[in-house]
Amino acid sequence: MREILLAAMIGALLAASAASAQGTAPGPATPVPPAKAAQPKPADATTKSEAPSPEFARYLETLWPKAQARGVSRATFDLAFQGVTPDPKVAVVGRAQSEFAQPISAYLDGAVSGGRIRRGGELARQWAATLDAVEAFYGVPRSVVLAAWGMESNFGGYTGKNSVIRALATLAFSRQRAGYFERELIAALEMIEKDHIRPAEMLGSWAGAMGQTQFMPSSFLAYAADGDGDGRRDIWASVPDALASIANFLKEHGWKPGLPWGFEVVLPEGFDYAVHRRGFAEWTTAGVRRVDGAEMPRAGEGLLFLPTGARGPAFLLSENFVVIKAYNTSDSYALAVGHLGDLILGGGPIRGAWPKEAPPLSRDERVEIQRRLSKRGLLDGDADGRIGFKTRDAVRRFQLDRGLLPDGHADPAVLKELRASR
Repeated sequence: MREILLAAMIGALLAASAASAQGTAPGPATPVPPAKAAQPKPADATTKSEAPSPEFARYLETLWPKAQARGVSRATFDLAFQGVTPDPKVAVVGRAQSEFAQPISAYLDGAVSGGRIRRGGELARQWAATLDAVEAFYGVPRSVVLAAWGMESNFGGYTGKNSVIRALATLAFSRQRAGYFERELIAALEMIEKDHIRPAEMLGSWAGAMGQTQFMPSSFLAYAADGDGDGRRDIWASVPDALASIANFLKEHGWKPGLPWGFEVVLPEGFDYAVHRRGFAEWTTAGVRRVDGAEMPRAGEGLLFLPTGARGPAFLLSENFVVIKAYNTSDSYALAVGHLGDLILGGGPIRGAWPKEAPPLSRDERVEIQRRLSKRGLLDGDADGRIGFKTRDAVRRFQLDRGLLPDGHADPAVLKELRASR
């Protein structure tokens, strides 16, 4: 019912837009049909003629009862895995994700490019009526929806050419986060069982992310939406479906309408870096000002974010920043989405200067920092080399304990201090 209402809203707004154009144009307006993203050609690696190894065949047989328990028929199971063998080219998951490995300034330079900003602006105008309806229906601003679309698939320009079934089966069989990828593989089988897509057309990234939204199969089942009212949830070829699906994902993860994701700020002289979380009104009282001159939100709490420490740009983040991280847990990614969306709609650049950083920490060094913080009782959880809010908070507590400037920035100096301390 919700999707029928959304499709009706989009249809009404498109009709109103066409009527307005006819009233102001010198001649009759010719409606432009909604553009469809180009369907990727099936990858050569979708199936292989050679027989799978005995080990892989045995793995698939252990998978069958689990798939059956989720309502997958034997016919669907056999069709999906017909001729499928492990893909030797599938990368080890997460080892080289640029949003975790690159310095944030370099990551933003690539992610928030001039070409992507211009393309986003063009698409904002082309799909204005659809975005009006999506924003009204889900409460998620078009800036964030457009930016996530741009970040995930370059606005549908690249959705992946790998067989999702083969990629997920390879990753589940490899034992690298096997449980996670096995659950996604079974969700992909559910998609086929429910006639959302045929196996040969289920193409995506090497890790199984699909379509213009780059949803994993479980996210498709939970959040994909029918934005154009054709009765299907087509995140591969339908732009309205992709935009509605992104907005629905963010809404269901707790997006708060009317609250920005965050913004760049200027900190006053003598600022107390030990305080990094307080209400927006309290930040104003403490002398913190928005770079764009706008007022602070009237409600909500702001988290101080110093991506490169006290010497670089400063941001206040709202809880909606955490919602963006449901799409990708990297702080760099979420900042890129927020900043790209602002720029697409005419916002200004980041004004704070990025400092010339020391060579970035290697993954092993980031893991070492986390392990040393854990040994000191400052950090819970696995040492995965991904520096996020929890690690930054732990670094800040360590800095306070050592009498250092508590900006929460994990860098070579912090690692040196951790090694030197007992």
